[in-house]
Amino acid sequence: MKKVIATGGQDFESLRMNNRFYVDKTDLIREWWNGGDDVTLITRPRRFGKTLNMSTLNCFFFLKYANRGELFEGLKVWEDPAMRRQQGKWPVLFLSFANVKQTTWRETRCSLNQLIADVYGRCRQVLENPLFSDTDRDFFEKVNAEMPDYMAAISIQKLCDWLCSYYGRKVLIFLDEYDTPMQEAYIHGFWDALTAYIRALFNSTFKTNRSLERGIMTGVTRVSRESVFSDLNNLDVVTTTSDKYASAFGFTEEEVFEALDQQGFGETDKQEVKTWYDGFTFGALTDIYNPWSVTNYLDKGKLDTYWANTSSNGLIGKLLRTGEPEIKSRFESLLMGGEVTVPVDEQIIYNQLDTNPDAVWSLLLATGYLKIVHAMTEKEAADLDGGRLYTMTLTNLEVRRMFSRMVQDWFAQTGGLSRFARAMLQGDVESMEERLHDIMLTSMSSFDGGKNPSVKLPENFYHGLVLGLLAENSRDYIITSNRETGCHTGI
Repeated sequence: MKKVIATGGQDFESLRMNNRFYVDKTDLIREWWNGGDDVTLITRPRRFGKTLNMSTLNCFFFLKYANRGELFEGLKVWEDPAMRRQQGKWPVLFLSFANVKQTTWRETRCSLNQLIADVYGRCRQVLENPLFSDTDRDFFEKVNAEMPDYMAAISIQKLCDWLCSYYGRKVLIFLDEYDTPMQEAYIHGFWDALTAYIRALFNSTFKTNRSLERGIMTGVTRVSRESVFSDLNNLDVVTTTSDKYASAFGFTEEEVFEALDQQGFGETDKQEVKTWYDGFTFGALTDIYNPWSVTNYLDKGKLDTYWANTSSNGLIGKLLRTGEPEIKSRFESLLMGGEVTVPVDEQIIYNQLDTNPDAVWSLLLATGYLKIVHAMTEKEAADLDGGRLYTMTLTNLEVRRMFSRMVQDWFAQTGGLSRFARAMLQGDVESMEERLHDIMLTSMSSFDGGKNPSVKLPENFYHGLVLGLLAENSRDYIITSNRETGCHTGI
């Protein structure tokens, strides 16, 4: 029987109550709970179900949903009697940094503080606790968008203490898209200020919080421990190369084909969907499909670059466009269906993206644009200086089309080129001659070839002139002179 597709639906309760299309990922609840980790960080590409899974966890554990077992009837987690006893039994704090995308530090700080203030507003019942002192009340009322950093740093920890006292149980904390503001901080130049704020907040919330039962964070990237996790030695990090929770994010091939059958699609449709949206690998599990694009296809019945169209990909585009010539050459090979073998460090160090030429490959892997074909073993890596090497390709046809369009846009934006170079790329010989003629008449002297020039010196001078006209574009094009190429007739 066909289901209504709620494209982009991220609220578990709404999907279940309205009988919308839903792929059962509730086994994540059992696996995480039985794992017993204090704090878990799970990284997955954008639009891979992170927010929906966090909403599902919230609906399962939060006291607000006590006696709401009907939300989970027929799902995998409800098959476990021990897990049923945990449903609706815990105080929960559920936060999301997904919309913290401001471009200045002041606005970002206010946005983060306001998120915390909103969480406080939803927990005003703790004020009823007879143990709540005037000092506590004064702190509670001062939590707002303009609160000082020292208050923000300890605010979640203090709220957990009050909730624990009020309910007699420790607190679960779910933080979604923790790294969204970090990308904006890197792009817009307030990285140090943000990471100092986040480091202090995370330390008190997840490390020294005596009222924390367990916590989960999700994000796209694993930001380096030195940046924000330096004090969190109780953190279990699950990346795209980890086997843990491998099937909990994204759709397996079995789930996709079952959904296509349910919605009335045929065998030909299955193969087309596989070509476009398959290709992701989490741990040892292959044939993971992009859920955003699959649900859009189920809804519209049309193949398109749905996932690619949900983001500007500004950071990725910047790093590729301004990267070294070797990066461009390797990326060209990827666009032609080839592979690259490069070192990968899954800890993204944002403030090294401009200086470490290999960092772009780590970011492309974390964001889902590259998939691993072969990974060097730890023994092989031990014998090699420079880290572990991975052989990777573009993930699937959708990703290849997205990047092809991105590269075409780069070539269309020729405003940054010199007039001479732009005319050359467009094959406009007359404009090239006209520009060179103008430069010679307005800038050059008869002495520029030397006082007593040999036969070659004037030629060398003109050669250097043309090379200089092109050199300003060396960040976007591979430019070599005749000595390197072995040619003595031009650039």
